[in-house]
Amino acid sequence: MFARSISRAAARSSALPSMTIRSYRPATSPMASLSAQKTAIASQQTRAASTEHAISNPTLASIEKRWEAMPPQEQAELWMQLRDRMKVNWHDLTLQEKKAAYWIAFGPHGPRAETPKGEGWRVFIKVSQLIAISFGIFYVVHLFARGQPKTMSKEWQEAANEYVKREKIEPITGPAAEGYVGKGHVQSPPSNQS
Repeated sequence: MFARSISRAAARSSALPSMTIRSYRPATSPMASLSAQKTAIASQQTRAASTEHAISNPTLASIEKRWEAMPPQEQAELWMQLRDRMKVNWHDLTLQEKKAAYWIAFGPHGPRAETPKGEGWRVFIKVSQLIAISFGIFYVVHLFARGQPKTMSKEWQEAANEYVKREKIEPITGPAAEGYVGKGHVQSPPSNQS
């Protein structure tokens, strides 16, 4: 029974068309494909040549000072040249290339740039101003606020303790527990109202 079902499944699966993905490219002229091959070969040759020959010292001289001012395209080209040079034995690299590769990879530029002088003080002053403004808002709000609600009086809170004991609310850890020592709900000083 099992063998029959397997053979049927195999027959059905072979009858289904295969799900291959085909890419359709527009027909190009032989001259266009030949020029594309020539440019690919030329780019491979220049890349191979850059791995064989050291990058000139004037290109790498004072890269630390020039890096930020360089256009992104030049930065990318220099980094690609250095990356290709690093694919060979590192003992073949010049000292300038090693220094430049290290500085470009780990130097204090871009997201690792050092903070400008005096930025700490500017942040401290701005935070102090905002704290002073928040205290001012807090004071103004409390200046115009009504008095405390009657539930915040000591008498009300003592009555709440008595209610908890009478109703046996929180009999394990609360004021209704046997031998409870503590204030319970009392947290306010006595009121001066008569």
